[in-house]
Amino acid sequence: MKIKPTLGGRLFDGFNYAFLLASAIVCIFPIIHVLAVSLSSSTAAAAGLVKFWPVDFTLKSYQYALSKPQMINSFFVTLKRVGLGLLLDMILTVLAAYPLSKERKDLFGRNMFAWYFFMTMIFSGGLIPWYMTIKQLGLTNTIWALVLPGAVPIFNVIILLNFFRQLPKEISESAIVDGAGHWTILWKIFIPLSKPALATLTLFVCVGHWNAWFDGMILMSSPDNYPLQTYLQSIIVTTDPSYLLSATKEELQDLAAISDRTLKASQIFIAAAPILCIYPFLQKYFMKGLVMGSVKG
Repeated sequence: MKIKPTLGGRLFDGFNYAFLLASAIVCIFPIIHVLAVSLSSSTAAAAGLVKFWPVDFTLKSYQYALSKPQMINSFFVTLKRVGLGLLLDMILTVLAAYPLSKERKDLFGRNMFAWYFFMTMIFSGGLIPWYMTIKQLGLTNTIWALVLPGAVPIFNVIILLNFFRQLPKEISESAIVDGAGHWTILWKIFIPLSKPALATLTLFVCVGHWNAWFDGMILMSSPDNYPLQTYLQSIIVTTDPSYLLSATKEELQDLAAISDRTLKASQIFIAAAPILCIYPFLQKYFMKGLVMGSVKG
């Protein structure tokens, strides 16, 4: 039986839709503006004529940005960081969350281990001990300095262990009766049933590694080892006109169509584009109730 919505319900739904639409527009306007500036000529960008549509459309900024070796190198450093970081973070998160999701009778000292992990979210050793530890381990100026220090994200562990606890206990109990061990239960039952949570954590890890810039600035002494966001931070905060000194006559003619503002806008959008492309593919996993109805009786 279909319930007819009341006038108040329709007004409430209409207000929610309008509010969410307005919020989405406010969030997407800065992205559209940066894209428009990156596709506009230097004259239009300098004059402040660019709002949400390119003026004097040109791709010169993108052509020059993608031709810079530092940009390409930092892009590949970030890709390596995201790949290694995602692999380590997800494996260690799953291995930490599974035993912590069990009852105290199943894991001796579970509360002690849970508090051990949780305390690291509240108290930190500080920036200097963090840096000294990484330096003493010989990790500075290597990709492992960007991956290993945060390889066990405690917030993600808490999210996943709570998701594991919501799974019906009857599933794992029936598997144990059939002779399955903990590894079999984890990889053949818990992991397939936890796709929504794992997809969400995957997105968190990818975005976190992709947007990180501070650790690259602290731990990397050579610009050749900078990840993409550290490289962007260095060129956006500090203007570097050195490329004008070594440019050829043809390059100077091409540079006449771009400016420091359009070049930075194009580099920012190039850095943001991969994450913007990932979101639609992971959005379908952001749901709950995947295991509803899996246990009968």
